[in-house]
Amino acid sequence: MREWISPGALALLRADPWFGSVPKDFEQALLDLATPRRLQHGEHLFFRGDAPDGLYAILEGTLRVSGVTEAGKEAILSLVDAPSWFGEIALFDRLPRTHNAVAEGPVKLLHVPQQDLLTMLERQPHYWRELGVLMALRLRLTFIGMEDLALLPAEARLARRLVWLVEASALTPHEGPCVVPISQTQLGLMLSLSRQTTNQVLQALQDQGVLRVAYGRIEVLDRARLMEVAGVSATEKRILGQLQPGGPKGRAPDPA
Repeated sequence: MREWISPGALALLRADPWFGSVPKDFEQALLDLATPRRLQHGEHLFFRGDAPDGLYAILEGTLRVSGVTEAGKEAILSLVDAPSWFGEIALFDRLPRTHNAVAEGPVKLLHVPQQDLLTMLERQPHYWRELGVLMALRLRLTFIGMEDLALLPAEARLARRLVWLVEASALTPHEGPCVVPISQTQLGLMLSLSRQTTNQVLQALQDQGVLRVAYGRIEVLDRARLMEVAGVSATEKRILGQLQPGGPKGRAPDPA
């Protein structure tokens, strides 16, 4: 294992539900191939259309994944924070990057280069299954988000997105209040809501004691109540359980 990967960094990486579930020899192989990289605020990791360059893991900070039209209008797909792994789509199809990824503040990453990883997978093709699990977890969340956008009113959509931002993060405490490092503007862009509508919904939830809005962040005070407002189903709670450290992590068969 690379000497610059400290015990604390390794513990953080293992808090990710996917990386924490992979076989130890695959974990070792990924870390042996990885190199560190740092980004400053506003610096792009990659742009839509860039050639695939491998797999990444965030050790510190947050990346904004988005698409931007020729007119400059941005649609934020997600905010990816530590210790998430990403970049697996281009690893499978070897096509250009699908979106932009830009640093929200300073970011520290691990980079597993594409060709080195493919060479390792040629020698040990059974590891493709582990990468398939990573992509399947991402696909589940994508389908849920698409359904929310198509069917739900603004309050439910916003509450559900906050639930996923909170409960799917390995850095969220097991119980109690937590902070989501996202602004009202960013949250509205993720949900295709106007700033006025986003503010109205957040204010209503704040009046109910569910959350508190602060500059550049949202403090979720009552996670159970937020789940009630969001209408999280029993099946979705099972999925959230798999996304938490110590959960099943995709090992047991689970109906789609």
